[in-house]
Amino acid sequence: MKLKNKLLELKNLKTSFRIRDDYFAAVDDVSLDVHKNEVLAIVGESGSGKSALAFSIMGLHNRAKIEGNIVFKDKDLANISISKLNAIRGNEMSMIFQDPLTALNPLMTIEEQIGEVLQLHNRNLSKRKRRERVITLLDQVGIPRPKQTCEQFPHELSGGMRQRVIIAIAIANSPELLIADEPTTALDVTIQAQILDLIRDLKEKMNAGIILITHDLGVVAEMADRVAVMYAGEIVEIASVDTLFENARHPYTRSLLNSVPSDEQQDTLHVIQGIVPSLKNLPRHGCRFAARIPWIDESAHEENPTLHEIAPGHFVRCTCHEHFYFPDEKGDEAHGIS
Repeated sequence: MKLKNKLLELKNLKTSFRIRDDYFAAVDDVSLDVHKNEVLAIVGESGSGKSALAFSIMGLHNRAKIEGNIVFKDKDLANISISKLNAIRGNEMSMIFQDPLTALNPLMTIEEQIGEVLQLHNRNLSKRKRRERVITLLDQVGIPRPKQTCEQFPHELSGGMRQRVIIAIAIANSPELLIADEPTTALDVTIQAQILDLIRDLKEKMNAGIILITHDLGVVAEMADRVAVMYAGEIVEIASVDTLFENARHPYTRSLLNSVPSDEQQDTLHVIQGIVPSLKNLPRHGCRFAARIPWIDESAHEENPTLHEIAPGHFVRCTCHEHFYFPDEKGDEAHGIS
């Protein structure tokens, strides 16, 4: 797929949080592009840095140290004033938050909350026009009886309806870049499918670029154009969605894919050994995934792993991908993924 109209470019982005007297990077030297009419999925386990990356782009970290560049439509969001950033957030770029109940104000009606975003970026909009726009947005995100919903409070709506309200707020000003942070978490399968259909429709109607943050590989397969796999604050593999599912190379990506239940009959599920290291205990040198694949010799890893373009548009971190295998592929189930 030939990509044009670059919307966002992250250049060596590093987001660090202070723990006692030192800073530790939760997002470490990340470089990514997002284009119009593209869904870029960012996947990885909890603790891999996905949400920290999203909040960095939106400028929502209060006490983080941000280094590198976040270039959105030729403006570096990491180095502009808060007033200029506020003019962009909720207008040209917006975010669908993971937990709608905490993202919504319990003391404001749905109309007030959506209307607030509209008024903030279009002060000339009359109260009548604003209400009409709110009703249109609620209808657009598939909420039945939008006029009635306008008068309701968040606690009066179901989880799926609250998620739709969050999406209505996010798209109120027709943003060019939309970040969806685990938009279907805690929703039942039917509502999940409806929310994903809605996001797909929005991409096509608004020609928006979408960053979809998820740990669900089924959602990735259904929604994404390209995929960036994140582990321990780093991007370890980037590829088109077809390439990733057909020819994943990094040991972490392959392990994730191997842990997903398949249609074939399986006695046991594959399990990735160990856990994502805590921020403070994260290894800052060598391959960060090495400890979870101990059967691979140390010599297979780079001392300072970098992303290598192994095929057009397909990038993989560290040379260990050239030597990786699952233990049971060689008749050894004593370690790791079994």
